Amino acid sequence: MKRIVVVAAVACLGLTGLGATSAQAESPSAGSAGGFNPASLKWHACPADFVKTVHDLYDVIYPVSKIVQCAELSVPLDYAKPGGKKITLQLTKTPHTGKGPAKGDIVVNPGGPGGSGALFGPRVFAQNSAPMREAYNVIGFDPRGVGMSVPALTCDPNYGHAPRPDYGTGDRESVRTWLKLTKAYAESCAKNDKIGLLDHIKTIDSVHDVESIRRALGNDKLDWYGASYGTYLGSAYATVYPKNVDKMVLDGVVGPSDVWYDANLNQDVQFDKNFEYYLGWIAKYDATYKLGKKQREVRDFFYDLRAKLKKNPVRYTDPDSGQTLAVGPDELTDTILNAAYRRSQAVWHGYAAGLAAYKAGDTATFALTFGGPTSGGVPDNGNAVYLAVQCTDVQWPLSWKKWQRDNDRIHRKHPFETWANAWFNAPCLFWGAKAGEPVDIGRTRDLPKNILMFQSTHDAATPYAGSLDMQRRLKGSRLVVQDGDRTHCIVHRGSAEVDAYFDAYFLRGERPEERTVHVPQLGDPTPPAQASAKTLVGTGSLTAARLKADIIR
Repeated sequence: MKRIVVVAAVACLGLTGLGATSAQAESPSAGSAGGFNPASLKWHACPADFVKTVHDLYDVIYPVSKIVQCAELSVPLDYAKPGGKKITLQLTKTPHTGKGPAKGDIVVNPGGPGGSGALFGPRVFAQNSAPMREAYNVIGFDPRGVGMSVPALTCDPNYGHAPRPDYGTGDRESVRTWLKLTKAYAESCAKNDKIGLLDHIKTIDSVHDVESIRRALGNDKLDWYGASYGTYLGSAYATVYPKNVDKMVLDGVVGPSDVWYDANLNQDVQFDKNFEYYLGWIAKYDATYKLGKKQREVRDFFYDLRAKLKKNPVRYTDPDSGQTLAVGPDELTDTILNAAYRRSQAVWHGYAAGLAAYKAGDTATFALTFGGPTSGGVPDNGNAVYLAVQCTDVQWPLSWKKWQRDNDRIHRKHPFETWANAWFNAPCLFWGAKAGEPVDIGRTRDLPKNILMFQSTHDAATPYAGSLDMQRRLKGSRLVVQDGDRTHCIVHRGSAEVDAYFDAYFLRGERPEERTVHVPQLGDPTPPAQASAKTLVGTGSLTAARLKADIIR
C-alpha cells in the first residue's frame, strides 16, 4: 500500500502487491528464531528527542511521554546463522497503569512496511480505553532497518526533493523519466547497504524477529495488534509459529493472495473511488470552499490545477524556517491522497481549505499544506524499507510491458493514483537483492482459531476483498466490518461499537459468535463551524505539522 505521505512514520500504514504462487510456511526449525537465544530486555529512559515527539503527538490524548520506556534487542541478521552478524531492534514499552502485574504485553505494528512501531506503541496505549491501559503494557518496535533500529536503511534523501517530475499518464516522456529515476534509486539502495540487510529484510525475517521479541519479553504466548501491513506480518507469524499465539487482532487487512504487485493495482481502483467521493463532499460545502457546487466542477478544478502545477510549480519560502517549499503535481497528489485513506474533519477540511487558499491567491497556505522541501534532503527510511521488503518478499514482474499494460488499463477509468503508485513501486524492477517466496498464510497445523479482524468496506489501502481472503485462510477467525466506511484501519477511529469488540477480546477473551458482524459507518464529517471562504485564507496557518498531529489523533 502506498504510505500516507504526511503521516508516514506513525499512522496506520499499508501496502500491497503481486499474486504469485505462495510457498509453504517456513518451519520454525529451518532458518527460524529457534536457534537463537535473545537476551532479556533492559528497559531505560528513551532519548529526549523521541520523548518530545511522543509528547507532541500523543500527550493530548494521554500523557504517555511521561511513562514510555525504551530497550534494544540484538538479533541475527540471518537467522540461518544465529551466531553470525547481529543487528539491533529498537523497542518501546508503555507500561500498564493498574495495580499488580499486567494482564499481558500487546506487541503492535503499524504497517508500511517501514512504519515506526516504536512510535506506534505509545499511540496505541494513549488511544486505548482506561480499562485497557490498566490491564496491558503496549510494546512497540522499529522493525529491522526502520527508524531507531540499527542499521536504519536509507537510499537517496535527495530523491524526494520537490517539485518532482510529473507522474504522467503512462506517456513516453514520463515513462522514460521515471524508469531512469527509479533505477537510480534502486542502485543507491544497493550501494548504501553495507552489511547485506537487503538480503535479510523480508517479512519472514521480521516474523522471526517478532518471535525473538516474544522470548525476550519472557512470554509464553504472543498478544498482537497489527494494522495494515501489520496484519500480514501478524498472520505470517501465526502461520510460522502457530502454537505461540494467544490473542491476535488484525486491523485493515491485507489480502494475502495478492502480495504484492496485484494488491497495488487493486488499491488504485478504490483510491480513485474514495477521492471522487471526497470531491463530492467538497462540492456539498461550496459555501465554505468555493471550489464548485457539483462534483464534476471540483474534479475539473483539481485536475486543471495539476496541469498548471506541472508547468508552474508553486514555491514559497517560510520566513520562520527559511526553508523553501514547492508544490508540483506529484506533491499535490501524494499529500491529498490522505483524504482517500481516512474520513475525518481534520483531514477532509484541511486539504479542502488548502485548495481554497490556492484559488484565493494564498500561496503560503497552499504551499504549507501540500509542499515539500526543495533542498536539504528528505528522510527516505520509510520508502526504502517499504521497497526493501516488498521487492524481496516475492518476485515482481520484470517485464515493463506488463506494468505498462496493467497500469494503462486501470488509469483509463481510475486516473487519480494509478501512475503515482506505479512509480512508487517501480524500483522493484531493478532491485539489487534476490526475491523469495511469501509465506502461505494459514497453511499450517495448529493454526490459532481465535483471531479477530477489523475492516471497513471502502478501505482503499487494503481493499475489502482482501479481508475476505484472509478470513478464508485463517479458519475460525472473526471479522468485524464497518459498512460504508472509507477509513483505513478502524480500531480507535471513533466507533464505540468497534472499540467495544476490541476491548472485549483483549480484556475478557470474547469474540462475536457470528463469523462476520457488521457495524454502521460514522457518517461524513462537516467543516468546522467557524470555517468560511473568508477565514480559510490569508493566515498561512494550515501547516503540514498541524495536519499531521490532527490526522494521527
